Amino acid sequence: MSEFTPEVGDLVFDVATCRVGRVMGHEGPYWQLRPTGGGREWDTSGPLRPPTDTERLSAGVALANARSRGEL
Repeated sequence: MSEFTPEVGDLVFDVATCRVGRVMGHEGPYWQLRPTGGGREWDTSGPLRPPTDTERLSAGVALANARSRGEL
């Protein structure tokens, strides 16, 4: 099985934090990820993988909920 290497803009699941984020950059062993609806970036050394359909949907629902509460 080949190792997953995301590109800037890809949606990924950060296994270390159990969060879905969009890849903003890569510096050394660290990836910079941002929540799907924007917000504070976080650094992670992974592992990263493509999100499942359920994880992608969950991130979308969390974004919609935050917008409805006026947080975004």
